[in-house]
Amino acid sequence: MGFRTTDPRRLPRPGAWAAVAALAVAGLLAGCGGGGGGGGGGGGFPIVGGAPPPGGNPPTNGGGGGGFVPSSEVAGQCAAPRRGIDPASGTAYHDTAGTVDNEKSWVRSWIDETYLWYNEVPATLVAADYATPVAFFNVLKTTATTASGRAKDRFHYIYDTEAYRQLSNAGVSPGYGIEFAFVRGSRPNRDLRVAFVEPHSSSPAAAQGIARGARILEIDGVDVLNGTNTAVINRGISPQAAGETHTFKLQEGSATRTIDLTAALVTRTPVQNVKSIGDPGNRVGYLLFNDHILTSEAQLIAAVNKFKSDGIQDLVLDMRYNGGGRLEIASQLAYMVAGPAQTAGKTFELLSFNDKNPFRRTLLDNFTPFLTTTKNTNQPLPTLGLSRVTVLTSPDTCSASESVINSLRGIGVTVNLVGGTTCGKPYGFIPQDNCGTTYFAIQFKGVNQAGFGDYGDGFAPNANCVVADDFGHQLGDPAEARLAAALTLRSSGACPVPVASSKAVPGIGLDKAEVAPSEEQPALLNRSPLRENRLIDPPPNAG
Repeated sequence: MGFRTTDPRRLPRPGAWAAVAALAVAGLLAGCGGGGGGGGGGGGFPIVGGAPPPGGNPPTNGGGGGGFVPSSEVAGQCAAPRRGIDPASGTAYHDTAGTVDNEKSWVRSWIDETYLWYNEVPATLVAADYATPVAFFNVLKTTATTASGRAKDRFHYIYDTEAYRQLSNAGVSPGYGIEFAFVRGSRPNRDLRVAFVEPHSSSPAAAQGIARGARILEIDGVDVLNGTNTAVINRGISPQAAGETHTFKLQEGSATRTIDLTAALVTRTPVQNVKSIGDPGNRVGYLLFNDHILTSEAQLIAAVNKFKSDGIQDLVLDMRYNGGGRLEIASQLAYMVAGPAQTAGKTFELLSFNDKNPFRRTLLDNFTPFLTTTKNTNQPLPTLGLSRVTVLTSPDTCSASESVINSLRGIGVTVNLVGGTTCGKPYGFIPQDNCGTTYFAIQFKGVNQAGFGDYGDGFAPNANCVVADDFGHQLGDPAEARLAAALTLRSSGACPVPVASSKAVPGIGLDKAEVAPSEEQPALLNRSPLRENRLIDPPPNAG
């Protein structure tokens, strides 16, 4: 229907997330440098060439390999070199004067060296046919499809380096504190809803009393239901900077109101609605988990401690809107759910890269354990020791969230799924800056303890447990359709027949492909691809 396809450096409301720190088998988390690559003309860690670290495997190809110049020889040769101090490192930028052709050369070499499917990139692509390095990068990916016919690589994108650094480190982004979703994405009677509101004091939507389920009728005077001026609608739901104001007409129940919303720097609250449902001796814990970001560690610990105090017997983990993020957080969460007896000596995820071993990683580097301690203070994590968990899912459940599901199943924990099929992303990135743009190309895949990682088409819900998103109830309400189905599944062994409500069809209503088919990203309407991630940094011995 013509909604935005845009340069990802200006993607709407990117939210708060961060790159995953290097993973250490001792259960400690290595420090994170704020998103990998470290700015400064593509420096930060070496890519092939040079002597491998002790105990490492040398790259099988000593450079670009496909007739391309090694990326290290053209890194940081920029058409518009940055000047001054790189805030990521505290030192001067390493950019030097170069050309657009230099930047395109770096992109082509970097893909050839590090991309997981480098040998599936069409050989007919010529840099001169593309005006910018970003345009060239956008086509440098596999054209293969999954068993269902979906593109195998739906996750190839870039981000402005400084914007990415701020989002990764500060956990804030400009917006209203609203996640929007379509119940119906096309005219007539287009149906745009509020999926949830950030409860933080920085959230303009929370301050205005907006809640899940509110329907957007007009934006800046344009009819959302049947209007064709999608540019105005896009601008309204995708504020680019704090201080930007737009007028919304909302339908809340039977009432309507018109309000002005001014975008602000909103702090995300990744863990919400922590509660125990039921009577003592028959209690079920529930929590809404929206982002694997650094601040979620303390919030998840607090939630697990509450559940332990409440004496829960089962857990419903609501990750319907969780696109992933830091793999270390996923590992910690899985450990807290399963406990030490089920995870000791087991693999959370084993990573594999292309056959060139471009980051000179050892087997030890690629082994991800179930992490048992906190990141900075090395304190033991609390555990629940559950043998089963129910996860509420949707096409927005992606990447690191899928790692939680896959890793628990890999050690024999029963993981029931209620809702919609997950996005299908068993892959991840080591983000890399060059000339002010951070590039994200798939560089590794992961498997669980049982060796399984083939879920490019996502994880499907349990039999008869496909349940549409229910915008008629608040998240965490036992009457909300997905949570109600999970509770019924627990008590009776089967999901109930769904009752009609204001719902998004799983796999369709929240699928951005319905809104902008060229983007092919199952996501909340406004979610950046940075929130659909499994991110790691290079190991300490790589730089």
